[in-house]
Amino acid sequence: MKPSWTKNDKKANILIYTFSIIVFAVVVALGRVQLKVNLGFDVHIFALINAVINSVVAVLLVIALFAAKNGKYERHKKLMLVAMVLSILFLVSYIAHHLLAGDTKYGGQGAIRYIYYFILATHIPLAGIILPFILFTAYRGLIGEYPRHRKIAKITWPIWFYVAVTGPIIYILISPYY
Repeated sequence: MKPSWTKNDKKANILIYTFSIIVFAVVVALGRVQLKVNLGFDVHIFALINAVINSVVAVLLVIALFAAKNGKYERHKKLMLVAMVLSILFLVSYIAHHLLAGDTKYGGQGAIRYIYYFILATHIPLAGIILPFILFTAYRGLIGEYPRHRKIAKITWPIWFYVAVTGPIIYILISPYY
């Protein structure tokens, strides 16, 4: 398969690291900022949108993996690009939700509380580190460095999949407390 982009590792590194650091900084800052505005609708709709997007991304990741395993690389590429675009939409919705709704305290009791916090404690750091992995994996594929793409994808895919699956689980567990 012919590469889609021309290789420029220096420029790619600068863009990927800069974008990743900015996104990380914005998400960290969300814990300290909340806009007090009445939009006329329940702002927790963004949390539902996030859960739906994450669910679709998880499905796309599985389908794209099977496409790659079956040598359908063009289909794999298209599916992964759709997953990336959806992830950008997720990020916008995530920021909107946290800016407008702030934090929600989990109210579950008993064993489910420990399960929730375990999932949350693994989801958050993995979600925080996955972005540059996704971008570097995509870059390697788009410039045609397929062995390097596959090597990093073996790390990226399971983490991204875990984050995409646990996001909706967290939503299901916390949504009664919105």
